[in-house]
Amino acid sequence: MTGREQSDRSVVLRKLSNKARGEPRAAETVEERVLAKGNLAQQNRFRTQCRIDLQRELGRVREAAKRDKRLRFTALWHHVYKVDRLREAYFGLKRAGAPGVDGQTWQQYGEHLEENLKALSARLKAGTYRAKPVRRAYIPKSDGRQRPIGVPALEDKIVQRASVEVLNAVYETDFLGFSYGFRPGRSQHNALDAVTVGLERRRVNWVLDADVRGFFDAIDHEWLVKFIEHRIADQRVVRHVKKWLNAGVLEDGKRIRSMEGTPQGGSVSPLLANVYLHYVFDLWAHQWRRREARGDVILVRFADDVVVGFQHRSDAERFRDEVGKRFRRFNLELHPDKTRLIEFGRYAAERRETRGSSKPETFNFLGLTHICGQRRKGGFKVLRRTERERVRGKLREVKAQLWRRLHQPVPETGRWLASVIRGHIHYYGVPGNSHAIQAFRYHVIKLWRWALRRRSQRHRVTWERLQRLIRLWIPSVRICHPYPSNRLVVGPEAGAP
Repeated sequence: MTGREQSDRSVVLRKLSNKARGEPRAAETVEERVLAKGNLAQQNRFRTQCRIDLQRELGRVREAAKRDKRLRFTALWHHVYKVDRLREAYFGLKRAGAPGVDGQTWQQYGEHLEENLKALSARLKAGTYRAKPVRRAYIPKSDGRQRPIGVPALEDKIVQRASVEVLNAVYETDFLGFSYGFRPGRSQHNALDAVTVGLERRRVNWVLDADVRGFFDAIDHEWLVKFIEHRIADQRVVRHVKKWLNAGVLEDGKRIRSMEGTPQGGSVSPLLANVYLHYVFDLWAHQWRRREARGDVILVRFADDVVVGFQHRSDAERFRDEVGKRFRRFNLELHPDKTRLIEFGRYAAERRETRGSSKPETFNFLGLTHICGQRRKGGFKVLRRTERERVRGKLREVKAQLWRRLHQPVPETGRWLASVIRGHIHYYGVPGNSHAIQAFRYHVIKLWRWALRRRSQRHRVTWERLQRLIRLWIPSVRICHPYPSNRLVVGPEAGAP
């Protein structure tokens, strides 16, 4: 019996009569009671059991990958096309995600979910599954430019998500500790903590802030397939990866194919990007640190953003030159404007003052500006502030949205502004950054007052009314994250840099 059949079947509960079971006749008969329609106890138990079984299967794959780092897996695809795994992948997608070129939404696909998943599983098993081109979309960046992303078709999202879950069982045992981007159980704040703790506790005097130019659009397909085949010998998996890479992009009705790049937006793109940089950068940088460096070196990478700290300037300059050569070999290039070598660390301010130079330079990483500072009782400390361009870009976006929402009900706009400020606080609410968050909240309130005053030519928003609206809708500033040293010590990333 399938999960759908179990969940759809009504559960009948019969109350026992008030006489013993062995007596010939009961004193009274009792009406049957049917489980409420909204009670999904059986379905939840069924899905939970399926999830446990699926995790056990991947656990065996994970143990084999961990036990033998040179093992090539010849049979993985049967884990992907299981209906149970496809179902879990479907429920893991965003309900309100944008549709791809097929125009199918999450809700429409779910109307006949079991039939659709069985048909998809059969096509994956028979090898008749065809990847559809990715619909090109654009999202605004903090600097006002547009970032191109790809929106895959719904079935491609399902298959990619299922494939990523299986492939993660292999690659999570291979990826190194200083890699944080798009990995299960790791986030931007884990990478930020690793940078802060590394700068404060290791002997770091120079920082290389590196960025790969157009990374997702420059990934070489031929090299990527070779890297995947280091671990994956199941040609069905490799063939489907090639299908997603060669599906192309649909923009303005034209299908564009390329031998380079992976469209951002698909579930498989972050994993493929991590695999590419694992072989191009991570393994090479780890060996360079062990064999070539004369002093301490810390490494932190989140996707294509890399921060490397050095004790000696000579190490930093040699690493910068050699990593540039390494990237060019694999069709990558360091961004000339976003890659900088700066003096940074516990002695940077003192040494620059001795030379008559200005204060130490700062660098940006994952939306936060890192600054050389001091603790109240003395000692070096890394100060973190919200990146100015991020704040300016977000305020421009809020102002444009308020103009479009000018005639919406005030409570609706208040709820939206509350979600904006709450999201900002949850990301940038790191210790020592409360003033920057408070300033962002203040400017959002000013923009809201500006919008309220333009709802009518006669109406004027008094300070008393604005205060009532602030108390009702605008959340207060608070610090959401612990100190980096506290979280890094207890977390799985301890000692990762």
